[in-house]
Amino acid sequence: MTKDRLKKMLADVAAGSLSVEEAFERLRALPYETVAGAHVDHHRGIRQGIPEVIFGEGKTADQIVTIARAMRKAGAGVLVTRLSDDKMRALRRRLRGAEAHPKARCLVVRNGAPKIVGKGPVLVVTAGTSDIPVAEEAAVTAEFLGNRVDRLFDVGVAGIHRLLLQQERLRGARVIVVAAGMEGALASVVAGLTDKPVIAVPTSVGYGAAFGGVAALLGMLNSCSPTVAVVNIDNGFGAGVIASVINRL
Repeated sequence: MTKDRLKKMLADVAAGSLSVEEAFERLRALPYETVAGAHVDHHRGIRQGIPEVIFGEGKTADQIVTIARAMRKAGAGVLVTRLSDDKMRALRRRLRGAEAHPKARCLVVRNGAPKIVGKGPVLVVTAGTSDIPVAEEAAVTAEFLGNRVDRLFDVGVAGIHRLLLQQERLRGARVIVVAAGMEGALASVVAGLTDKPVIAVPTSVGYGAAFGGVAALLGMLNSCSPTVAVVNIDNGFGAGVIASVINRL
């Protein structure tokens, strides 16, 4: 259920083209529906503006399919994150219209292209190519939520000239997501070059003292730029959601 679908349903009831009983049946599953051991929150898109998303880790393919079909029946698009290759293949076979994004470990099912609701482009930047899977999760999420997304990969501080040659793209974005591992310095550098909000995503890329992304996380949290906000380690999904929310304001 979306805001537009709910408004149309109420308008149809008022106009007499939809009976009260039919509307009640469509709304029966609100605020949630219990399937496959999960409480599917059909109301979330209306309440928060962001529909429920399926976190694929820890769920079987059967559970994901059942939840996804319930969401589709309610008229919602489906985004599944954190999928293994085996689950990705299984879901593509069983969910009609499924679109796989292997780099992002995501799968999307929806009716056609999403309606663009973002006011400007979201730019997703990485320090290195090893950060791309996390960045792609952010990009796919932002696209799923109705944003135009631009990608700028492998422009980390070890070759800072690569970033400095892309300042027009930085200035042209409305929101910027920066995914970086190692020491996580790229987020501060990007924020120092633009007046746009920067959502920093520390990745688990790096050698021993990177501590699986903790070094990048602490570096980003201690950024001297006041326009940097930080999500959790490898949380590309969270960055994509926050970027989308900001881009609607």
